[in-house]
Amino acid sequence: MAVIHRQHNITSEGVTTSESEETVTGVDRALAALRIVFGFTFLWAFLDKTFALGFHTGYDQDGVLDRFGDAAWINGGSPTEGFLTFGVPADNPFKGFFNGLAGYAVVDWLFMLGLLGIGLTLLLGVGIRIGTAAGALLYAMMYAAVVPLENNPIIDDHVVGLIVMVLLGLAAVGTTWGLGGLWRRTELVQKHPILK
Repeated sequence: MAVIHRQHNITSEGVTTSESEETVTGVDRALAALRIVFGFTFLWAFLDKTFALGFHTGYDQDGVLDRFGDAAWINGGSPTEGFLTFGVPADNPFKGFFNGLAGYAVVDWLFMLGLLGIGLTLLLGVGIRIGTAAGALLYAMMYAAVVPLENNPIIDDHVVGLIVMVLLGLAAVGTTWGLGGLWRRTELVQKHPILK
């Protein structure tokens, strides 16, 4: 399948139009699907933690679900405190660092804005470089928080997620099934290519 991109340039001699043809391959579509799935994963984590929808957030110590209850971020719940306090293994070399971050509003805000921003960049296909870099950093920090691993001495889903973020960032995957083509033609991105 070929996609035609038309670019209109305004010069002192008038308006000129240039066309470029791009072929969308099966690999492009597979990477776009991977981008969208990971985007939804981040965005869903943001929504669940914001509203305590019960897909991990919202359960009390006895396993009782309270949707939209006290655990919801919008009701003052901390989306990071439980994990940072109780989820870091006792023999983790960074336990003191991660435990020390628990309960701070700035940590909650950075985490939640990260989830939202990464999710939106991946779903929309815009700002892929920044979104995937932030996603890779988040996966790396989450990996550091769970070592030593329970089921494998080296690899877990955080490492896989980190590699996917690097792949999506290097492949610049926002144009297939996304707004990346339009985004890249904006004046802002033309001036600052890091925003691609």
